[in-house]
Amino acid sequence: MMYWDGNMGVWGYILMGVSFVLFWGAIITGIILFARAIGTGGRRFEAGAPGPGIAENLLAERFARGEIDESEYTARLTVLRRAHGQR
Repeated sequence: MMYWDGNMGVWGYILMGVSFVLFWGAIITGIILFARAIGTGGRRFEAGAPGPGIAENLLAERFARGEIDESEYTARLTVLRRAHGQR
């Protein structure tokens, strides 16, 4: 009868190392996904209130596409900047 002497061999150590990395990788990934699910998810503004930079960029894009003329662009830009306390 052969007895096991406690030596796992090279493949045993390799399997143990890979299992260790996969186990802790799964734990860390789970923690990150959980934190993102309950957190803000990187959103800086409320859904209904975009920041001043976002609104100005959208207005500039509409002006560049030709949807609004220069007078309407400057008038709306003035209103946006007054609303956010800029001059």
